Amino acid sequence: MRRIAWFRRSAKVPLEARPFDLLCLTVAVVLAVHAPHMPIWLAAALAGTLGARWWQRRRRGGRAPALLKLPLVALLSGVVIFYYGSLFGREPGAALAVGLLVLKLLESETARDARVGAAFSCFALMSALLFDQGMVATVLVALGLLPALATLRALEPTHAAVPLPRELLPALGLLAASLPLALLAFVLVPRLSSPLWGTPNPGQARTGLSEDMSPGDFTDLLTDDRPAMRVSFDAAPPPTSQRYFRAYVMWNYDGRRWSHIGTGGTPGEVEHQSPLTRYTITLEASGQRVLPALDVPVEAPEQALLSFDYEVLSARPVNDTRTYTLRSASSYRLEPRLDDRERRRGLRLPAGFNPQTQALAQRWRAEFGSNDKAIVQAALKLFHDGGFSYTLAPAPLGRDAVDDFLFSTHEGFCEHYSSAFTVLMRAAGIPARVVTGYQGGYWNELGNYLLVRQSDAHAWSEVWLPGQGWRRVDPTAAVRPERVRLGAAAAATGEATGWSPSQWWLGLRNRWDVVNRWWNQGVIGFDTLRQHGLLTPFGLRDADPGMLGLLLAIGGSLFAALGLAWAMWKRPANDPARASMQLLERRLASLGVVRRHSEGPQHFFIRAARALPTHRAELERLMRTYLELRYAYDEPPAELLKNFRQAARDFRPRRMVK
Repeated sequence: MRRIAWFRRSAKVPLEARPFDLLCLTVAVVLAVHAPHMPIWLAAALAGTLGARWWQRRRRGGRAPALLKLPLVALLSGVVIFYYGSLFGREPGAALAVGLLVLKLLESETARDARVGAAFSCFALMSALLFDQGMVATVLVALGLLPALATLRALEPTHAAVPLPRELLPALGLLAASLPLALLAFVLVPRLSSPLWGTPNPGQARTGLSEDMSPGDFTDLLTDDRPAMRVSFDAAPPPTSQRYFRAYVMWNYDGRRWSHIGTGGTPGEVEHQSPLTRYTITLEASGQRVLPALDVPVEAPEQALLSFDYEVLSARPVNDTRTYTLRSASSYRLEPRLDDRERRRGLRLPAGFNPQTQALAQRWRAEFGSNDKAIVQAALKLFHDGGFSYTLAPAPLGRDAVDDFLFSTHEGFCEHYSSAFTVLMRAAGIPARVVTGYQGGYWNELGNYLLVRQSDAHAWSEVWLPGQGWRRVDPTAAVRPERVRLGAAAAATGEATGWSPSQWWLGLRNRWDVVNRWWNQGVIGFDTLRQHGLLTPFGLRDADPGMLGLLLAIGGSLFAALGLAWAMWKRPANDPARASMQLLERRLASLGVVRRHSEGPQHFFIRAARALPTHRAELERLMRTYLELRYAYDEPPAELLKNFRQAARDFRPRRMVK
């Protein structure tokens, strides 16, 4: 009895050089896309392994021995665990996936291996969107699919090798053909309550302001040029001098570090002395609960609260882009009456720190008596006239950090000045606190919004004055007014830190941000609400996931039918010899020698030679070549075909004069 083979293993098709080269290019693109969030030494090691494997196969071919592959896989896993502490999570998972993809090349010797490698490369490329969903990153990931598609196409049995750039053109066409289907899926795929890429991921938080501050902490932040938030105003934007965005209010000081208290209490009394400013903030993911607000906010948005010291705190950390609308008072009187508990909190200093600073404050108190304003002015005058300078690379400070800063180094940036000023005020008996947030920003005329970058992070002080309440004092402005008037970039000009981007580059980036804003709002922020708004004009206001899935299935079926019809459409075969012959026929017909129906090429050329005797020799050569192309070979030689096409183009018969 003959046994039926239900599952027959297909014969292994050896992998040729061109598909292998394209596969290596595919893996190299994946490695390049993931390299920015991998350790540089790991990316370099993987790149070296990839290059060595490509060179080895070009020279000798053959799989890498198992005695080499297994230790490499174990080494890769061990390195990932050693560096990240785990194999699970976004960063370690991506590093492990890219590493395994590179090692897969060591055993890629068949067409099946190449298909598996190309498919896994597409997955690894998509995982790069977990790190960055910006427009540029998305376009790069899409273009990264080109070598993978070219690899799959090169594995087709009838594929003819062409120069490498031409290998990518059909893949580009396939990518373009998929765009309508991708757009349909983007619109109709049912959304969760969070945005498109809104899968909870606490690790997605970026660097930014923190809940505590120590002089020197902002150095990295002030050189971070990424957008922190975008602000649009219902009316005219406030002047630059009032663009202070409040985040954390820091009360506690241990001699080195300031920290905020957190939630609790009821917001103090605020009397606004001018119309409120209404604005909308689109905040980038920060991983923190604080929602920056124009100083001073009078309310909190939904799912957030206003703390007793006017911090706006979200109910959950901001792990995705968040948009909220607020109102703030630019001219105000904040807490004109201060209770004893808050006063004690605003005067608290650690014992045994900064004796010189305390002695200076006491001398001011003795000199100016109860005139708190005069003490504030004396401190600002000290910063302005005392030889202080603004720098992002200050000298390190010791245990008595404020003493070192005020009486020794005389250099620093906003953290140093706000911290020293606040300590001076407390030592003089004036309630004071440090406030961190953002100041300044770039007003984008094209998009009509304010772009605030991480480099606009700032720290200032608030002092409580009788009859005026908490007043904002920016001691940094006393040293470097450009920091407030022109922004952080202008203040850092000439720094030795190497961070001094040219103005034209900053301007170009700020203008380009309009596109990023549109991308964030239209693509990344395309959530359930926006989806319903887009579908409402088509009568699908309350479409449930089932209806959306049905529409998506219908649309996908239509696209599949169109693609199938296109594939089955019989296009006329490309016959270059026939095309050149038709060119000759047109030129001869213009002189009255028209080819008759059912007339063979030999009779046609003979008749043409009789009609045009001056071209007899040329026509006879064309006839012989054409007949040879048609009847002498199954596959005519490329050189012969090339010569006939060139001769047909060069043939320019002239009418005879009788």
